[in-house]
Amino acid sequence: MTPTLAQLRYLVAVADCGSITGAAASVFVAQSALSRAVQAMERDLGIELLARRGRGVDLTPEGTRVVRLARTVLDAVDAIDDIGTPNGKGERATLTLVTTPTLALDLASELVPAYTARHPGVHVRLHQHDGREALVQEILDGTSELALVDLPVDRELSTHHIQEREVVLVSPAGCRLPDPVPFRLLDGLPMVLPTPGTGRRTEMEAMFSCLGVRPVPAFEVDERLAWVTGVTDGRGSLIWYRDVVLRAFGSRAEIRSFTPPLLRPVGIAHARRPLTRAARAFIAHARHNAPVREPAR
Repeated sequence: MTPTLAQLRYLVAVADCGSITGAAASVFVAQSALSRAVQAMERDLGIELLARRGRGVDLTPEGTRVVRLARTVLDAVDAIDDIGTPNGKGERATLTLVTTPTLALDLASELVPAYTARHPGVHVRLHQHDGREALVQEILDGTSELALVDLPVDRELSTHHIQEREVVLVSPAGCRLPDPVPFRLLDGLPMVLPTPGTGRRTEMEAMFSCLGVRPVPAFEVDERLAWVTGVTDGRGSLIWYRDVVLRAFGSRAEIRSFTPPLLRPVGIAHARRPLTRAARAFIAHARHNAPVREPAR
C-alpha cells in the first residue's frame, strides 16, 4: 500500500526529533497514534524504518532513504497547496522569530537569509531580548511563533535541537592558565559575570555549583560591550561562545577550550499548538542547514 501523507509527515518528524515522544509533540498527535501509523507503514512496505534504542530511535538505512524521499514529496505537496492560497498569489506570509542578541548575530544572520531565499513568499520579522524569560513569554503569548534559544527551556514549550556550540573561557592577555583549561581552575578565578538575579547569572551559578567551583565576581554587568572591555581591561575572565568571542576580541584576549569541551545545545522552541506552514518550513530548514560549530583542536 502507498504511504499516506500523514504517515510521511510522522516519519519525518521522528527523524527530526529522534524520538517518538518528541515527534508526537511536534505534530500534535498522541504518541500511540503516531507509533501505530509508523508501524503500519513499516508493515505495508515490508521493511524496518526505525531502530529503537532506549527512549529514542534511529533511522535504518531503508528509513533514511524513505525520509529523504518523503521530504521531497511533502515539499512538493506544500508547493502545490501554496498555489491556491493568498500567499501563492503574490501576497507574503509573515513569520515572527525571537532570539537573543548573541544568537541573532550568528544563527539568525545565517539561517534567515538562506531561508528567505528559498521561501521568497515569507517575510521574517526578528525580535530580540536579553533574557530567556522574555523569549519564552513572547512564545507563550503568541507575539512570536518561534524562538531561537539556548536549550533547555520551559517544559510548556516544544523544542527542536539544531546544533551544539562550544563555550570557552576568554581571559586577559598574560593569564597563566593551561589550554585547554580544567573546570577546577575556575575556582577562585576573577570573572566578568552578569548581574546577580538575572536569568543568565542564575544559570551560570547553577553550572558553577554542579562543577564544585566558586569563581570570584570581579566585574558584574549585563551589557555585552562591557563584558568585552571588562576582559580587555584585565578585570577578569569571561565564559562565552567561541565564535562570538573570536568576533568580539580577535587577538586582544586569550581564548581557551575547557577540558572536557563544554558544548551548549541551541534549538528552536514554540508553543504546543499547530504551527503555520512558514514556521514548519523554517524548523526543517534550520535542522538541516544550521552551521556546524566544532570545538577547537
